[in-house]
Amino acid sequence: MPALDAFPITRRWPARHPERIQLYSLSTPNGVKVSIMLEETGLAYEPHLVDIMRGESQSTEFLALNPNGKIPAIIDPDGPDGKPLALFESGAILLYLAEKSGRFLSSDPSLRWETIQWLFLQMAAIGPMFGQLGFFHKFAGREIEDKRPLHRYVAETKRLLGILDDRLAQRTWLMGDGYSIADIATIGWVRNLITFYEARELVDFDRFAHVAAWLERGLARPAVRRGLDVPVRK
Repeated sequence: MPALDAFPITRRWPARHPERIQLYSLSTPNGVKVSIMLEETGLAYEPHLVDIMRGESQSTEFLALNPNGKIPAIIDPDGPDGKPLALFESGAILLYLAEKSGRFLSSDPSLRWETIQWLFLQMAAIGPMFGQLGFFHKFAGREIEDKRPLHRYVAETKRLLGILDDRLAQRTWLMGDGYSIADIATIGWVRNLITFYEARELVDFDRFAHVAAWLERGLARPAVRRGLDVPVRK
């Protein structure tokens, strides 16, 4: 198995199991996408907690792995052609793990691309919009007297929940009967919206009954429950 010591990040977060996928993350909505995927696939991995509140994602070692300074990131010691592969961006990591494991992304070209487009909806819209709502509703945005930004993100969040609700009206999962990386990418963000961001009433979440039922199904999956707590916070 190729050594990982060529990667500076392993000097700050040493690998006890260098033959496993190394996960550098925190249990945020973006971070848990990858930990849930790893738990669902059963791929062997070793998690490392990167404390973003202490600036660890801006450290020299982490930036050598992800110059954007965001979690999650991984190193797969057994990447393509048996060589180590480092990856950042949660959507890219989900696609890679889906191909590596052969799970949660259909091999049928039409269904595959349909799944990818719903993954990209989460990446491009649901994550950024829900995150901005959280900022303006719960965090520093509360100090801003002009409430137009908050109103904008509330309206956009409701619109996106409506899209999901329509999609799930006749489906168990976003792609139908089959659970996929589109669900894995989205579950953590919807959960965070009504728990950590405390926005359930603000966005009239209970009006989106199909989304609520889908979220309940997702959170009932054992791998999801495990993945939501990885890495364990100190």
